[in-house]
This record gives sequence, C-alpha cells and structure tokens, in this order.
Amino acid sequence: MERKTLISAFVEQIIAKTDFSQLDQIYLYNRILNLVDGVDKTGDYTDKSLIELADLLVNLGDTERTAGQKELLKTELLNFLVPAPSKFNQIFWNKYQQQGVNSALKYLYQLNQASNYIKTAEISKNKYFRYQSKYGELEITINLSKPEKDPRDIARLQKLAPTSYPQCQLCFTNEGYQGRIGYPARSNHRIIRFDLLNETWGLQYSPYAYFNEHCIFVDQKHQLMKIDRLTFRRLLTILDIFPAYFVGSNADLPIVGGSILSHEHFQGGRHEFAMDQAKIRQTITFTDFAHVKAGIVDWPMSVIRLSGKNKEELVELATKILNSWKNYSDEKVAVIAASDHQPHHTITPIARKRGAEYELDLVLRDNHCTKEFPAGVFHPHPDVQNIKQENIGLIEVMGLAILPPRLQRELAEVERYLLHQPNQIAEKHLHWTEKILQQYDGKITAENVTSIVKQALGATFVRVLEDAGVFKNDSVGQKAFNRFVDYVNE
Repeated sequence: MERKTLISAFVEQIIAKTDFSQLDQIYLYNRILNLVDGVDKTGDYTDKSLIELADLLVNLGDTERTAGQKELLKTELLNFLVPAPSKFNQIFWNKYQQQGVNSALKYLYQLNQASNYIKTAEISKNKYFRYQSKYGELEITINLSKPEKDPRDIARLQKLAPTSYPQCQLCFTNEGYQGRIGYPARSNHRIIRFDLLNETWGLQYSPYAYFNEHCIFVDQKHQLMKIDRLTFRRLLTILDIFPAYFVGSNADLPIVGGSILSHEHFQGGRHEFAMDQAKIRQTITFTDFAHVKAGIVDWPMSVIRLSGKNKEELVELATKILNSWKNYSDEKVAVIAASDHQPHHTITPIARKRGAEYELDLVLRDNHCTKEFPAGVFHPHPDVQNIKQENIGLIEVMGLAILPPRLQRELAEVERYLLHQPNQIAEKHLHWTEKILQQYDGKITAENVTSIVKQALGATFVRVLEDAGVFKNDSVGQKAFNRFVDYVNE
C-alpha cells in the first residue's frame, strides 16, 4: 500500500496527463492547497481516478460546503487538466490537419470527459430504453442527470446582486468562468473556434449530453435564433467541416422552439436517430429543382426530405419551402400561418451527409393556440401532458424523448396502482393508468409491470409526436400535405 497525501496524488495525475512537468509540482500543490482551504490528508489513493480524487478534495476543509459550492470547486480543480483556449485550439486544429477530423474530435471529446465538463457519472443516472413503434425504434429517456438545488444555495442566491454576465449559458464569455451559486461552473470549459461563412462560430460539447458526442455549434455573437436562408447555408457548410456529425437547429418560435431562443446555435453529434432511418413515404418533385431528390418522410411529424450533391440548390429549395410555409394556411386541417400579426410557422431543419450527398430534413412547425388547445394545437395535447407537456424540440423531433425527472417518482406510484398496492398516484395519471389496466386486463404482474409501463410510455411518446405533426398521417392529412406541396410549386 502506497501512502501519500491526497493533493500530491492529484498533482501527480495532473502532471502525467498534461504539459506540466515535475518542475511545476510545488506550484501545483500550493495552488490546490489554497483552493481546498489549506487542508490535506494522507492515504492510499493508488486506484483513484482524477475525477475521484477531485471528489475527495472538495470534501476537505470546509465541511459546510453545499453541493453547488462543491461543484464550483471541483470544476476549478479539474481546470488544471485543460490547456488554455489558445493552446487547446492549436492542438485541435493541428490534429484536424495532420490526422483528420475524427482524430481531432476524439481528442476534444475525451478531454471534455476527463475534465468532467461532460458529466459522465451524472448522465449515467438517466433512465433509457428503446421502444419499437410503427415509425421505427424510438428512444425514451427520463432525465435524472441534473442535480437538484440545495435550499442553502437558493437562500444565498436571493442575497446576491443580480448580474447579466455572462449574458446566457451559450455565450463565449462562459469560457473559463468560475460560476456562481445558481449559475454553472465553467472553469474547465473550452470552445473550438472555426470560420463559418466569414463569421466566428464555436464547437463545444453539451455537459449533460442526451446522445453520443452531443455537441453545440454556437455563434460568437449573442443574437436571437432565426431560421432563414443563412441557416440552411450554415448547416450544410458545417457538414463540410465536421462530416461525421449531423447538425440541426431548433425552431425559432416559442412553443415549437427550444429552451434557448436568445442565442443563435445548432446541435449535433455522432448519433443516428429513428428519423434518420425513416424511409420516404411519398416521392415529390419541385418545379425547377430537377436535381434535388425530395419526398415526404414516413414519420409522425410532417417532414420533407431533400437530398443532392449541390448545396446551393438545396439551400434555394429549402428557402422556398420555408418562405411558402410561413405564409401558408389551410383551415380545413387547422393550419394557421399567423394571427394578430404574430407568425405561427417556421421549420426545424436537420442536416447530415450520406456519402457525397447532403440530406436536409425540413420539419414543418406551427405554434398557434386555441381555447381548446391553449398550450398549442400542434403541441402535446392535454391527455398526454401527464407524461410530456414541455416543448417538442430538435432532439425529440428526431425520435429521442426527453422526459422530466418527476416521472421517476410518479411512475413508481403508477406501478403500485397497477399492482393494486397502496400508492400515492397523482390524479393526472389516473386516466392514463386505467387505460393500461384495461389494455392488459388482469395480466399485470410484479415481474412485467415495469416493462408494461415502459411500453405505455413509448406509445405515449408516439402520440406526442403525432400531436406535433401539422399534417396528420391519415388520408385527410396527407391530402392536405400534398396541397402544401402544390402551393410551393405555384
């Protein structure tokens, strides 16, 4: 058994994994000693990883640290592992040029994991399963990765002076930001800069990733999201730089948009969704675009897929479809372009490469509300909001459900109800749960109840996506879809 101090063990790993040398040992020891309030502890740390050592270090010294304060300190400690932004970018682009894009991305991803910027341990807490639907194999997650807030941190936050720095969590000014109570630690955050159509953009990973290599492409400028011709050009150009990733944008209107509409950004990653694998239900043609293959995708939402080798043709046709959709109404199927001078139509675009061809999916979105559907006509309807009432954003559009953490606790009560055990089932789940009981009619057991609830969740997610589809997958809806295609061709 090899005994050494905790800080010394941490310093040894930092030196082994970075450009620091033994000459930096005393410097590093003292910097870390200062961060942990001048306390050290001797023990056997031979088998501990760097992140495990950091977890031990944040528990030294001040025993009254909240979870939020520990996270700030842990991030600061792991920042020693990450090069400065200039060096970080130099390493990345050298690897990109000398070894290829995949080697550069591997370096970037692994360092983000090693420094705990990507919260691997927390992400592993998410509940995940697949559901085989008529549209393909959907993915269902209950998001449990983000920590709950400590009441002590909430109390401290109320006493702090308000600040607008950084302006939002996507701004470049987050790079190296220590964080504060109520705002995430970003000491170990680095952004890869790249030129996108003569603008500076950044590549970074999502700390709480929903899929493999879940990344974010972010504009250096803090400006509102907007779907237009430039959006399509940007998406397809990103594919030239990072061809192994898909890239897509949330819609730019409330209800159908993502959670952050105040800063222009896209999401991407190395993952294939059910929508990627979905086939063309109906081939369509667009006037003057003979070299662009087009079709309606067999998917619960309303998707036009374009593909071809010529980026400019794809951009031109996508822009024509977008502009047509913005002005299109069909009251027979409750499609309303605008009301009270408020626009209701936009598109969720997703781009990927298939060999030499670009593929662009255009998901038609409509955010208008009525008395019957105050949350949105093409939003999860009230009878499924017990499961999902939040926005249907880019990731869910493609077939990956992100369900709220409350369901972990609530579904446990649903299972007890199904087994006729004492329970505290929420009233909002009663109708949904009674339908499950009727469907399985006495065949629910302790051994199969969890699987049955998962199947019900998957089926409900299908309904959620169908609710968000503007042209329904029936004869009426598909005739309406064709009327829109004819409108584009006028």
